[in-house]
Amino acid sequence: MSSLLKFLPFQRTEDAGGSKEPVAATEQSVKEKRSKSLGDGDSVSESLKEAEVTTVLDPELNPGALTFDEDAAGGMGRHLGVFSCTLLIVGRIIGTGIFSTPSSILGSVGSVGASLMLWVLGFVLSFCGEKVYLEAVYQKPRYLATIIFAANAILLGFTASGCIVFASNILVSAGQEAGRWASRGIALGVIFFVTVLHGLTPRVGIYLMNALSIFKTVILLFVVVTGWVVLSGHTHIKDPHANFRNAFAGSSHSSNDYATATFKVLNAYAGWSNVNYVLNNVKNPVRTLKIAGPLGLGICAVLYLLANVAYFAAATKDEIRKTESPDGFRRTERFGNVITITFAAARINQELAKEGIPLPFGNRFWASNWPTGKSPLPGLIIHLIPSIIVIIAPPPAVAYPFILDVEGYPQQIINFFIVIGLFWLRWRKPNAVRPFKVWWPLAVFFLAAAVFLLVAPFLRPANKVGDTPPLPYYLYCLVGIAVMAFGVLYWAAWRIVPGWFGYELVPRKETLQDGTVVTLFSTHRKTQ
Repeated sequence: MSSLLKFLPFQRTEDAGGSKEPVAATEQSVKEKRSKSLGDGDSVSESLKEAEVTTVLDPELNPGALTFDEDAAGGMGRHLGVFSCTLLIVGRIIGTGIFSTPSSILGSVGSVGASLMLWVLGFVLSFCGEKVYLEAVYQKPRYLATIIFAANAILLGFTASGCIVFASNILVSAGQEAGRWASRGIALGVIFFVTVLHGLTPRVGIYLMNALSIFKTVILLFVVVTGWVVLSGHTHIKDPHANFRNAFAGSSHSSNDYATATFKVLNAYAGWSNVNYVLNNVKNPVRTLKIAGPLGLGICAVLYLLANVAYFAAATKDEIRKTESPDGFRRTERFGNVITITFAAARINQELAKEGIPLPFGNRFWASNWPTGKSPLPGLIIHLIPSIIVIIAPPPAVAYPFILDVEGYPQQIINFFIVIGLFWLRWRKPNAVRPFKVWWPLAVFFLAAAVFLLVAPFLRPANKVGDTPPLPYYLYCLVGIAVMAFGVLYWAAWRIVPGWFGYELVPRKETLQDGTVVTLFSTHRKTQ
């Protein structure tokens, strides 16, 4: 999110007279050598010991204060083009969701027609969201949106679910019982391996990520072609068109069923915003995002819809409800999905540290590219910690479906406020030059869908218990709201509470030895 701010035209502040002008903070380069280390004997201290410090005299420095070039400084620089960005999106989106989710969606909505309608709706919502995210961003209250996003990204950005499913598939394929600790041990091994892969050999991680994305696309194409062969009538399937007659027969009339199914569809499409999180690594981000976003999402949507048609042509509704994805593909997909998500999540965490969001033990380490100078291993560690907790803490059978719902609900809260922010900016700055301008009916549709998905889960489902018994059907909504509320409280403790005691936060920019520019805050007594 913070990377996205760098090329949006709304980085504004107000001077004493209230006029709105672009931020042009006066900077005084101190260029002093810092010999302060992170601790005695700390191997990290050497890489962070010497840094160029820039004191920023503008006390209203906001998350957009790092310039376009400063944000890309350090690490591997801008090395991702349209091809890699498209594969980053495709690799994140395509997964076992397209193989296992159709059975769950059909079970919720009850009919083939309603299922296909939701897959189309999921694409439209994702497409609208992709356009909305290109334009809208919140700036006030200062840092609030960034802190809430940080809480959501760190607390719910783990890849534990993918690691757990991958571990279970390995054990089942080996003919072993998927015991709780055996699954957890393999899952922990996966997340540690991926962390080391991206942290110490970043280029190998990117090549492997691209290769797995291509492999998953080829497999899905094979499924699509097989389905159309079945539809042609030249197979042993007697009536491949049976499910398409009276396609809406048996449709559910419960809003909760449609909302829950929509969350699962959107989870299957999750990943269209993946490139937004690594924009400081993207060449010519505005042009690249305009091409890679719709292209990657469009490829996945076409394959998803055709794959669903193939399923309904080759199997009865009862067979589809009982279907699970093939073990081999699930292993490959889950591993590839973990690699892709971890790649993006590490850069989100690094960006949050670079923007000055307060993290334990100081931001220099978390913002750095230690130890290689090319990849954010500290950001990977931030991602690793909650993943370990979620792998170890809950029973895997309950954790996976619940995690999917918990991840979806806060995202809809963010989507709701993002669209409201877009309309606010359109009203306040109608003539502002924008690198991209979304068609307003798309934004209205996206807003209406977000409202529905926020309200409908609280309505009692048709089966009275939802899809994660014995947990209450509305519990995932409450957990999602709690995560967002934690972000608000964290922001208040950082930004508001010091003022009660007569202190203010004064920012400065510091360039680490690896070239990374980080915003740091220090607390000073307010001057009268």
